[in-house]
Formats: sequence, C-alpha cells, structure tokens
Amino acid sequence: MDASRRPRAIIGGTVPALVGALALSACGVTDVWRGSAVEEKLVGSVRVDGSSTVAPLSKAAAQFYGYKQPDVRVTVETSGTGGGFKKFCSGATDVADASRVIKDTEKAACEENNVRYDELAVANDALTVVVNKNVHWVDCLSTAQLKKIWEPGSEIDSWQQVDPKYPDVPLKLFGPDTESGTFDYFTEAVTGKAGASRTDYRDAVNDNDTARGVAENRGGMGYFGFSYFEENESSLKSLMIDSGDGCVVPSASSVQDGSYKPLSRPLFIYPAAKALKRPEVEGFVEYFVGHHAQIAASTRFIPLSSEQEDKLKADLKKLKAAAG
Repeated sequence: MDASRRPRAIIGGTVPALVGALALSACGVTDVWRGSAVEEKLVGSVRVDGSSTVAPLSKAAAQFYGYKQPDVRVTVETSGTGGGFKKFCSGATDVADASRVIKDTEKAACEENNVRYDELAVANDALTVVVNKNVHWVDCLSTAQLKKIWEPGSEIDSWQQVDPKYPDVPLKLFGPDTESGTFDYFTEAVTGKAGASRTDYRDAVNDNDTARGVAENRGGMGYFGFSYFEENESSLKSLMIDSGDGCVVPSASSVQDGSYKPLSRPLFIYPAAKALKRPEVEGFVEYFVGHHAQIAASTRFIPLSSEQEDKLKADLKKLKAAAG
C-alpha cells in the first residue's frame, strides 16, 4: 500500500485485529470501505472524545473514512463518557462518544454554550461481567447476587460470601472509573441508581486495565463492554446473568431478542450541529452512519436492529436540517 494514501486518522489505542483483516486485502482497501463513487476530496479535522467503550467504533470509522478522505485528520480520544460530554458541551470537540444517554446537567451545559446536537445510536453492546479464567465454581450470577456484591457499603470480599457453596477465595473487584458511562449504566441496572456503587474496587479509565486486573487475580471480577471480553477471551471467562427468567449468556442474539437484561444497551455518538456545517465533519458522520453495520461487525459489537437503523437515519436527517 502506498504510504501516502493511508488514512490520517489519529487512532491511538487498540482496535481489534478484525478491523485490519476487514480493511485490508492484499495490501489494498476493499470496496466496502473505499466506496465506488468519485467524491469531492476534503481537507480538515474532526475531533471525537468520550467513552472508551465506544472508542473502538469511532476509531474504526476514522480509519475507514481515512481511506476515502486521506486529507481529513480524525482524532479519537477517550476521556470517558462524562469527560467527553464536558469537552463537547464546551465546544471543544465535534462529536461525543457515549455509552449512556446524556444527563440533564450535561444537556444544560450544552444549552448554555449553544451546542446543539442529536443522539445517534450506532451499535449495541452486552455489558459483560467477567471473572478470572480459573474461576470454575460459577457460570451464572443473579442480578440479586450482583447487587449484593456491588451495592454501596458492601463488605463482601470472598466468593463464599456470595454463595456458601463457593470456595473461600478472595473476591477482587475491578471496573471503570466514575466518569465512565459504563459505570453509570451498570450501577443503575444492578443497584438501582446510577453512580451507586461500593468504592473499594480497583477503578480504571482504560478497560484493558480492568481486563488485566481480573486476569491476574484468581478470584477477580470486573465488567465492561462485550468487545473487550472478546479481545481478552483467552484469559477471562464471561458469566451468564439471571434476571429472573433463567441464566442468559451475553451475545448478539440475546441482546437483539431482549433476553439479556438488564445489561444490554445501545451505544451512541453525539455530533454537534454546528460542526456538521464543516464538510469534513459531515462526511465523517455520514460515513459512520452509512457503514454502521460493517463498523460494528469489524469491532465485534452488535449491529443495530432494522428499527434502530431506521431511527438512526431519521435522526441524522433531522440534525442536518437543524445544522442548515
């Protein structure tokens, strides 16, 4: 491949290897990413920040968009969903990555700074509870057990306290920091209130640090998006979740049929209407939306349903109209 034609996206961090496999074919770019129509060549930059869970999607979109528009510089950073919204609502970025919906306080900050936006669901996720690969005594936990482990003030520090049948092995907990949308979503789904969690666990900004912590501790447990489990499947084990109707494995089918509850969720990007006035930003967002299924597959996320896809296209059309 001619180095001068490689994408100029800044995509620090790990994108699953499948991205490269899909993007390249005998050192050439496949037509699904390049597109066949002759398009106007654009120049400029696009700034994306936010969720570490959504980042692999935006990084893949940036990489593939770069094959079409090599003179557009797409920067994808990960400040967490909350940190991303702080930058976005101050006007510092063009697109916010989010693993939860925007909060009222964040909406107010955007409104104060005249940042108009729309919420675009670009993929689905199975928030996955993982344990060390050598944890052989449990395959499924109930939502009641998860609450008992993770609720504020919990003093459970041994697997035997979770269930008397389990061995007396120390329970070491790992998870995202409080700026993470994954933290907000998990705590609301499991403990009943966003942000309500015990605090004596090892928190991390990077989900790969959570994966490493669980893998290095015999009794380790953590949680993050499904794609991070698939990246670390050789050293981690995912647990089935029983919310009252039996144990359900996290998977594409259980998310799309609604049986993996309450830990299935959509993933979002929030483009700013003002930023869409710039052709390079408009082109990137349109590319992301137009190729959302391929991007989700390439990064091991769960594609949208047909109903979600229809809403995504309608929401982008509405945002573009607002942008003028």
